[in-house]
Amino acid sequence: MFTPGDRNLLREALVEAARSDERVTGAALTGSAALDAEDTWSDIDLAFAVAGETEPVLADFTARMYREHGAVHHLDVVFERTVFRVFLLADTLQVDLAFWPEADFGATTPKFRLLFGTPRDRPQSSPPDARRLADLAWLHALHARSSIERGRGWQAEYMIGRVREYALGLACLRHDVPAVEGRGLDQLPADVTKPFEATLVRGLDDLKTPFHAVTELLVGEIELVDADLAQRLAPLLRELAR
Repeated sequence: MFTPGDRNLLREALVEAARSDERVTGAALTGSAALDAEDTWSDIDLAFAVAGETEPVLADFTARMYREHGAVHHLDVVFERTVFRVFLLADTLQVDLAFWPEADFGATTPKFRLLFGTPRDRPQSSPPDARRLADLAWLHALHARSSIERGRGWQAEYMIGRVREYALGLACLRHDVPAVEGRGLDQLPADVTKPFEATLVRGLDDLKTPFHAVTELLVGEIELVDADLAQRLAPLLRELAR
């Protein structure tokens, strides 16, 4: 298990490696460290600006992670022209290194603290659209109903979970906390989250109880976003969960 001290030393080593590489023209802290919000379990998030081809720099940093820092595996997440390479280390530390083309390097969220280089002005990321979350919720509610009726318990459990995810996403938007990947859920007031405990599937022999509960909570959240839509959907959603 890594310690915060281990994490800090590794981050410093990676930043120094970037400073020493003439192909890397900028670097920034991203994630919780950029907001001074790290805790014991935080990972390392760094963004690098790369002049020219990113692939050779990506390959060299990858080799360094395996050779010097105990990487055991990695995966890539690609967004536009940026590669986010996510490493799993032997001490369970996660290290996310983002390799940006120099022309794209810049803050798209508040979680960006420049270490060196010149960032570009970038449009800020937008939160999810509330109407889109509502639409995905009712769609998954339809599939939850059909899964229950077909006796597909595991599929029904999955669909109920997605309805809950989108309903809670609407609550996050309403309370102005992050609405993706569950990041804002623990910032919601207890009087919002407590009723959602009834939506947790506790066994495949009783799927209708949590389905009914999540449907009612979804209707309530949609009413706060779009009363006209809620008026149209509420009777249908309640019929699904009856």
